[in-house]
Amino acid sequence: MKHRLPTQQLGLSLLGMLFIGIVLAAIGLVGAQVIPTVFEYVAIDKAVNKAKAGTTVLEVRAIFDKAASVDFITSITSNDLEIAKDSDQVVVAYAYQREIHLFGPAWLLLKYSGRSK
Repeated sequence: MKHRLPTQQLGLSLLGMLFIGIVLAAIGLVGAQVIPTVFEYVAIDKAVNKAKAGTTVLEVRAIFDKAASVDFITSITSNDLEIAKDSDQVVVAYAYQREIHLFGPAWLLLKYSGRSK
């Protein structure tokens, strides 16, 4: 059995706890701004996969617009979609970016892209 001297202490100092708290708060603030963009990306992907059921470009855009209005998609419009045919299937591709202001001159740039399955 080891005996410790009373001068040896274990644990975290007040400054260490403050530093960890500040880092966790900063991560939480950035995460709170990034998570809605991820949810919107999932909604866009779902809308694009619904829209590929259309047979013409106008039909694909109309289906996407309906899904976008239901899911409150604001980052991309039906005019931003790239619609092509691969064999007999309609392929819908998209790409967009979101900027999140962090502080001062610092911004976080998120680039999203995808295509129908």
